[in-house]
Amino acid sequence: MATEPGFSGPDKGMAQGQKYFTVGLRFAGGVVAFTLGGYALDRWLKTIPLFTIVGTVGGAVLSFISVYRQLTLETRDEARDASRESREDDKA
Repeated sequence: MATEPGFSGPDKGMAQGQKYFTVGLRFAGGVVAFTLGGYALDRWLKTIPLFTIVGTVGGAVLSFISVYRQLTLETRDEARDASRESREDDKA
């Protein structure tokens, strides 16, 4: 797996770790935000925890889609960069 350009040695592992840490925070943040939004809506409308449950499930689904799209785009970009580098090596 390719890393961010300019990182080498121990910094390379840190860069990869930070990338996946932010992905985890994005997922957790989305779930928490939608859950709290559903909870606030339930309190405002004085309903059973219907919107809390809907917010939690909706936040999890939307966060998963967001994380999945980000990781697939990064994987595609890394593969494209690797093939570009191999073509440049073949020309040289």
